[in-house]
Amino acid sequence: MVVAGAGMAGVQTAAALREQGFTGTVTLIGAEPHQPYDRPPLSKAVLLGTAEGSAFDVDFEDLGIDLRLGCEVLGLRPADHALDTEAGPVPYDVLVIATGAEPVRLPGSDGVPGVHLLRTLDDAERLRPVLARQQDIVVAGAGWIGAEFATAAREAGCAVTVVEAAQRPLAEALPAEVTAPMTAWYAEAGVVLRTHTRVARVEPGTVVLDDGSRLPAGAVVVGIGARPATAWLAGSGIELGERGEVVADRHLTTSLPDVYAVGDCASFPSGRYGERLLVHHWDNALQGPRTVAANILGSATGREPVVYDPVPYFWSEQFGRFVQYAGHHADADRTVWRGDPAAAAWSVCWLRGSRLVALLAVGRPRDLAQGRRLIEAGAAMDAELLADPARPLKSATA
Repeated sequence: MVVAGAGMAGVQTAAALREQGFTGTVTLIGAEPHQPYDRPPLSKAVLLGTAEGSAFDVDFEDLGIDLRLGCEVLGLRPADHALDTEAGPVPYDVLVIATGAEPVRLPGSDGVPGVHLLRTLDDAERLRPVLARQQDIVVAGAGWIGAEFATAAREAGCAVTVVEAAQRPLAEALPAEVTAPMTAWYAEAGVVLRTHTRVARVEPGTVVLDDGSRLPAGAVVVGIGARPATAWLAGSGIELGERGEVVADRHLTTSLPDVYAVGDCASFPSGRYGERLLVHHWDNALQGPRTVAANILGSATGREPVVYDPVPYFWSEQFGRFVQYAGHHADADRTVWRGDPAAAAWSVCWLRGSRLVALLAVGRPRDLAQGRRLIEAGAAMDAELLADPARPLKSATA
């Protein structure tokens, strides 16, 4: 058994194989030299220096997992059942692709001093002294990672300007009516938000915007999105989707025999939502591996394969607020607010017909916990009861 990728999805797949009784060889291959680690703390505790790292609490030796670090995967030869790596070919009986996603780079910024990404432990360690020096910082992108970094930079005492190409923060993730109250969070935190503008170029100590204005910048942090890390699969014959992701079926198997895919690098068809989902969030990388391990072991014993159809979930800590989201709202036909979005805590529910399909909770973790279970159950809701923020969500069923 070979797992390509030593992030959350890869580590959890290797561990799940052992937990579910696999006794053969398990090889886990990671491109980074560091002990496998969790990524969410990178934009928080690790970045601010309140934690040195976030290594997974997994005893790979005790589990009998052959951990090969600092070894980048270069290609896949399915006819030979072989994975090509920097250290040479690695044969496999079954391969799990879990290479995750990589950040989108700012055009023309490669090699420019002072331009940073925030995806890896090395990225966070390079940014820590930048924050410690309290430099002027320009953040490109007002998405989740941009907001989280801006939060940490303000906490460190830096002057921060966020530049966003769209007309509002989180434009690709949430509807305008939901992101409208979030826009005010930036000013409240002392962050300057420049929307509907782009970074044209980066000069020493300065960022030039596409409208000609110039911003002082001791550092530029790029958070303009991520894409599946699948370039190494070119020529392998595996089916890739329009976003460059590995196309997996509802059992997380790919178009190639004996090859599975899981986590940020793979999309899967959701029967719950009637469309193919590509989920770049921690919970997907935690949940999917259990399905992969069960189906690998089940294929050897003739068991019915397990279907992967989760309720997507993620969270973000930004500007003193805990933001959580569960579900998928793209085909919802009604929005119900719980509470005042100008207040410290509120929620938004999305319904399709009377059924709850998604929920965003700001400072209301109980709404999220109850809502996630209601989404999983396909519960019908009474919209009038749902709109009462004093009523527990679970008591607003129809």
